[in-house]
Amino acid sequence: MEGFVLAGTESGVGKTVATLVTIRALESAGLSVQPAKAGSDFIDPSHHAVVAGKPSRTLDTWLEGDDGVCRNYHRGSGDICVVEGVMGLYDGDHSSTAAVAETLDVPVVLVVDGSGGMESVAATAYGFQQYAAQADRNIDVVGVLSQQTHGGRHESGIRDALPDGLQYFGRIPPLSELSIPERHLGLHMGEESPLDTAVLDEAATHIDGDALASVAREPPRPDSAGGLDDQPTDTPRIAVARDSAFRFIYPGVSERLEQRADVVTFAPTDGDDLPACDGVYLPGGYPELHGSELATSPALSTIADRAAEGVPILGECGGLMALSERLTTTAGESHEMAGVLPARVEMCDRYQALDHVELRAQTDTVTAAAGDTHRGHEFHYSGATVDRDATFAFEMARGDGIDGDRDGLTEYQTLGTYSHLHAESGAFDTFLDRASKQ
Repeated sequence: MEGFVLAGTESGVGKTVATLVTIRALESAGLSVQPAKAGSDFIDPSHHAVVAGKPSRTLDTWLEGDDGVCRNYHRGSGDICVVEGVMGLYDGDHSSTAAVAETLDVPVVLVVDGSGGMESVAATAYGFQQYAAQADRNIDVVGVLSQQTHGGRHESGIRDALPDGLQYFGRIPPLSELSIPERHLGLHMGEESPLDTAVLDEAATHIDGDALASVAREPPRPDSAGGLDDQPTDTPRIAVARDSAFRFIYPGVSERLEQRADVVTFAPTDGDDLPACDGVYLPGGYPELHGSELATSPALSTIADRAAEGVPILGECGGLMALSERLTTTAGESHEMAGVLPARVEMCDRYQALDHVELRAQTDTVTAAAGDTHRGHEFHYSGATVDRDATFAFEMARGDGIDGDRDGLTEYQTLGTYSHLHAESGAFDTFLDRASKQ
């Protein structure tokens, strides 16, 4: 499957909207599109999935390694892959858009903000292209997609100023309907605030889908198949929370769980109880927006009972919050949670951590043996106060975790982390192995 990267000149330039419009333009050209996202984000891919009708691949060189990124890319399906970048093209130390483009060896189409310029926009794009050569980076910037750009003189002023070697692929008009609401952690999720299909289709008429397809290239295939292609040895039954409070789960994680386990989902905020299972996975999300529903959910009390029985339970970020004793919102409202982990969580007005992380296991836990290392990602607006005698599974080689030096609060066979992990980390294989022994 051939593909290309849509990279921004900076954060906030409109990459997500550009990606959605580009998907529609390629579909109009008769192509089946596989969306993907550079970096560890959960929110932008939810918008991709709504428009493309299939999960968006997470491509993060820190979480997955170079081979893992290529493996994950090739697990997608379709005629062409559109990879939305993260921040600006060259921004980010370990998993920048540039790093992903280099790993995949696919061309880069630069999303530029055309709202305030014409020839200067072309000069900016040319600078991004030439910087790759100056920095000795294998990054092939092939052309421009202009955001917030009118037709006529505005468009031609940008297009005609582009030097040889930079192709003009089209524009996205400045339409108020092409706007996605924001809140803490980023945009609203795709299923909450989908853009109008008719508006996307109208905007897509200004993009040359055939020209974009003509520059796409196929990334290399890694020699190793990787852990995700291992044959399952057992089928534990895993209960996965999936509702408006628990939304953040990488497609690669879902695939691994479904490959090796009998997965059953439940919705705590809708009143579902915990189904019979050998293990429980509570992914991240927005439990702070659903505190009252969670406080009265039968699932949380059942989870507490099952935790005391030694059932393996993994909670990531929002899952950690649900496993704690109490959750307090920024409005001062407190809600009793499952009470499995000796922590009280309080929401804050600004983010408390945003980084790639590296965890070193200090003891055996449900995702690791002592001495194992996990790489992950954290992004949260809450902080946790824990008991003095609380037990932590991990030291932080990088990142903040729960208390700045440690992450992985643990009781029984329950683990709660602020870190989100990808299946390529091996964490979910260990978790499934633990669950299979129930």
